[in-house]
Amino acid sequence: MEADFVIVGAGSAGCAMAYRLSEAGSSVIVIEHGGSDAGPFIQMPAALSYPMNMARYDWGYRTEPEPHLNNRRLACPRGKVIGGSSSINGMVYVRGHAMDFDHWADSGADGWSYADVLPYFRRMENWHDMGHGGDPQWRGNDGPLHVTRGPRSNPLFAAFVEAGRQAGYQLTEDYNGEKQEGFGPMEQTVWQGRRWSAANAFLRPALKRDHCTLVRGLATRVAIKDGRAVGVEIRRGGQTETIRARREVVVAASSINSPKLLMLSGIGPAAHIASHGIDIVADRPGVGANLQDHLELYIQMASTQPITLYKHWNLLSKARIGAQWLFTRTGLGASNQFESAAFIRSRAGVPYPDIQYHFLPMAVRYDGQAAAEGHGFQAHVGPMRSASRGCVMLRSSAPQDAPVIRFNYMSDPQDWEDFRTCIRLTREIFAQPAFAPFVKHEIQPGNDVQSDTALDAFIAEHAESAYHPCGTCRMGRANDPQAVVDPAGRVIGVDALRVADSSIFPRITNGNLNAPSIMVGEKIADSLLGRPALPPANDQPWIHPAWQEKQR
Repeated sequence: MEADFVIVGAGSAGCAMAYRLSEAGSSVIVIEHGGSDAGPFIQMPAALSYPMNMARYDWGYRTEPEPHLNNRRLACPRGKVIGGSSSINGMVYVRGHAMDFDHWADSGADGWSYADVLPYFRRMENWHDMGHGGDPQWRGNDGPLHVTRGPRSNPLFAAFVEAGRQAGYQLTEDYNGEKQEGFGPMEQTVWQGRRWSAANAFLRPALKRDHCTLVRGLATRVAIKDGRAVGVEIRRGGQTETIRARREVVVAASSINSPKLLMLSGIGPAAHIASHGIDIVADRPGVGANLQDHLELYIQMASTQPITLYKHWNLLSKARIGAQWLFTRTGLGASNQFESAAFIRSRAGVPYPDIQYHFLPMAVRYDGQAAAEGHGFQAHVGPMRSASRGCVMLRSSAPQDAPVIRFNYMSDPQDWEDFRTCIRLTREIFAQPAFAPFVKHEIQPGNDVQSDTALDAFIAEHAESAYHPCGTCRMGRANDPQAVVDPAGRVIGVDALRVADSSIFPRITNGNLNAPSIMVGEKIADSLLGRPALPPANDQPWIHPAWQEKQR
């Protein structure tokens, strides 16, 4: 088999590229190891806790023991399914802050400033304000990716936003528009009651074209001849075969699997690759380095009123919700239940938000374990720009073996101060009058956890990944020894090979990573086609006028 372009990975960026390349008339083969995304566990938004805990849909990766988190091995879910992680994630839609992308450009990712990427966010979006207001002039309305807002019918969603206002914070009608900073509605990739994954938005329309094909198999190596990528070796049906690329190979296999595949192909830190008996094609020490993520805590409160989702946390109610969703695509099953959010700054002198909140009208973990106390609600909170860095390395030369994943969480002293700040600011928000009718007491950390020492112990035991790994094939200028790809996504030192997914982020963005990952696929698709980039935007984002003197 052969095509103009061969894409490894039917995830967020890979699906977007398949759509744009095939739209332009190029032939495309997309290689995906995972299976079908059909069925309610993926397509029903409220069932989000199921697919990321199912081996059928998730690679099942775990970190090595994290020394600063009591040697816990944290889950690192990655989608092993059509749509990739967009088929198992929480469906939260966050572009990132404008200054995130300006930082990318300043660090060597020329052409990736906010002015450069905003047109691509607009091109990919089909934004619906759902009657809650927003910034239409900042948004796109004819792209494949539907972006909506939940009904926010539970009074706790409004209480969270009002509590933020009472605590002195900004409000924002659209954190993906001009003003990220503040409290307001959260956006989701849900359309007509269904998860609107990258597969639904981009891949399915692409596959309807005669020249776009999906091939199931495990990519084991990029085939490279005389310094040029010529195809991808895969295993399927017990056989090895090569899918050939007439023009280019694009690796879009995630921030965990993309560096793994490059190293299996001889591209990466030379000594590490050689230690596994792999011939060196290009010595790029940055492959697998610069691993970043967001950590978060759940600050949980017991509720005085039986208005939380806990009343539905039984088999009968789940069956009713599921049946309503199956027949009508409406009801509680049609939302991810993350319907209010906030982005705030941790202290004066921070120019743009470095703390994110997801509010949920139930006290529950991502693994579906509810708080033992019954009715409750929680804020997911965590710092956005940790200086801690980790790495992904090969465990062996066997493609089926999981890589070694070390995030090195909480290794920077500032992380501890930032997390303590997160907890204390959240407690202040929950103490506002808006929550007075609802707060019974604090479930966790608990009122007895107050000192820095006690808070640090809680953080070490309870901090969890927000599942936003990135950065392991960092983008930069060709003369940067730590850069893996140039600003066009081209692997430095190998012709006709690119990487296009969250692994190329120089630094993690504010918020959830699905939106910027799709944007990467959109932008690099234009480069693959030899098209000029979309004209830069002139829109200027809102920055708090007194950020140097005030925290809020």
